[in-house]
Amino acid sequence: MDQTIAAISTAVGEAGIGIVRLSGKDAINIGKEIFKSNRKNFEFENKKLHYGHIVDDKKVLDEVLIAFMKAPNTYTREDMVEIYSHGGIIPVKKILELCLKKGARLAEKGEFTKRAFLNGRLDLTQAEAVIDIIKAKSEKSYEVSLKQLEGSITKEVLEIQDILVKMMAFIEANIDFPEDEIEEISHKELLEDSKKAKERIKRLIDSFERGKILRDGLNTVILGKPNVGKSSLLNAILNENRAIVTDIPGTTRDIIEEYINIDGIPLKLVDTAGIRETEDYVEKIGVLKTKETLSKADLIIALFDVSSPLTEEDKRIMELVKDKKTIIMLNKSDLERKLDESYFKVNFPNARVINSSITTGVGIDELIDTIKDLFYKEDVKIESDVVLNNIRHKNMLLKAYDTLLELEEEILKNEPIDCLEVDIKSAWESLGEITGQSISEDILDKIFSEFCIGK
Repeated sequence: MDQTIAAISTAVGEAGIGIVRLSGKDAINIGKEIFKSNRKNFEFENKKLHYGHIVDDKKVLDEVLIAFMKAPNTYTREDMVEIYSHGGIIPVKKILELCLKKGARLAEKGEFTKRAFLNGRLDLTQAEAVIDIIKAKSEKSYEVSLKQLEGSITKEVLEIQDILVKMMAFIEANIDFPEDEIEEISHKELLEDSKKAKERIKRLIDSFERGKILRDGLNTVILGKPNVGKSSLLNAILNENRAIVTDIPGTTRDIIEEYINIDGIPLKLVDTAGIRETEDYVEKIGVLKTKETLSKADLIIALFDVSSPLTEEDKRIMELVKDKKTIIMLNKSDLERKLDESYFKVNFPNARVINSSITTGVGIDELIDTIKDLFYKEDVKIESDVVLNNIRHKNMLLKAYDTLLELEEEILKNEPIDCLEVDIKSAWESLGEITGQSISEDILDKIFSEFCIGK
């Protein structure tokens, strides 16, 4: 924290502008040393853009705009400098190298936001929302992350903690001042307060599945035997030739992932290698990857060729998907049928069955409508301002919830009041890990390692 950090804050590549960012006690001095203005009697002004050049020992590196920002009213609450140069790999790289030469060090991943957290500019949920906004794949996921950045999760967590603090205050008053006539809180009142806190925690936990889909996308695996039309389906949904399509079985040997937005639902489409017995070593690896991918799927689109009799590969696929949320597509339905639709409806009573001919476009619109019907109406509708989308937050809430369950068991057993305080404090600390009130350095490092350098 005593060192001045620098990094490129824009994506590396050709662009209109590139931004190099500095933060720390020497940021402004370094900026003044490397920036030269053409104006006479030039003076640096706080939070104003200045036009000039970045110069290294009289050699001009680039024509730039520069902003000097004094602490504490900055993103990191430290002195900051931002240099807006021409975009491209070379200009920003040269400016960054000059900043490092003048005494700054290269920032670690997410270190600017980490300093904003450590200096009290953001709490931990808000800091995590920054990366979620950057990675948002749909307008709805952006809205959820923006609300989190504004403090929606923090507000809810603090209100739950207030209930627990009130419980601890009454217990401590009864322990510390037994001779005073303080109203003794009964086990019944403690139980009521615990249930209030627990119900609010459960509401947050229950919103996680919706939030996860909005944040990460609906993980949708396209599954079937070789040459059944998986890659054609991927291309049809994306409306582009993303996957190679041939009549040769086993063409797709690796996992292909693409995103598409369906009415606000980011759909992560995964085209997999066909399931079959094969002696081809590379294809075998692809089949193994397919089976691993299935375990993480939110939805499986299983394709079957109705123009040919049921095969052993088809039966293996049916076994793999029998307990999962599945849409069955009976492909090549424009050809002579050799498979009966009723067979699949009997064996998969909970699955949606769609007749399709991917080459002619039949069934694609019905598939999209079915996905929306399965997930949009029930699982992904944002019903309140607070939607949980972070697995770390969920785990801490589950920990607090389980602790309160144990507390209620102890209350019902009429355990001494001073023994109950331990569980209440433990639940409070678990909630504190969400906002960063109580968090270890290792967890902080892990959280900010997911950021890009320069943010």
